[in-house]
Amino acid sequence: MALRLEDKKTLVKEVNAVAGESLSAVAAEYRGLSVVEMTELRKEARAAGVYMRVVKNTLARRAVEGTEFECMQDSLKGPILLAFAKEDPGAAARVIKDFAKEHEALQAVSLSAGGQLMPASDLNKLADLPTLDQARAMLLGVMVAPMSQLVRTIAEPPAMLARTLSARGSQEAA
Repeated sequence: MALRLEDKKTLVKEVNAVAGESLSAVAAEYRGLSVVEMTELRKEARAAGVYMRVVKNTLARRAVEGTEFECMQDSLKGPILLAFAKEDPGAAARVIKDFAKEHEALQAVSLSAGGQLMPASDLNKLADLPTLDQARAMLLGVMVAPMSQLVRTIAEPPAMLARTLSARGSQEAA
């Protein structure tokens, strides 16, 4: 179905607004996916907080102009969908990677994060980035480790004395 000029302008404006506030983007070729599979992919993306849209190439190029994803313009060829991660930089890559495991028709074309264009082969690197909660847990673990070690070191001499007295008492009783 052909879009009217007003619809195209609205679409470009909407995608541009989303791209302006996103952390990363993935362009993927979806040729060969059925409607049911595309619906499933959209549902997974929505659950992960990823904005996903099938956009014509010329409109996609216009939509990413003026954003940090402008570097992707040359790679937007063929039937593509754009996935933007707003809160978690690896979310869009994880959705595409996980769905592509079961559906070989979905192929990542290019990725971008921080204004840098990455080849499709870097999809795993972007997908393996920790989520915000995981990063906080890792930071907390690094901060707590020295304190835990200090507490164990301070508590060890009295515990050693108690074990020694207990062993001595058992030895005298026998």
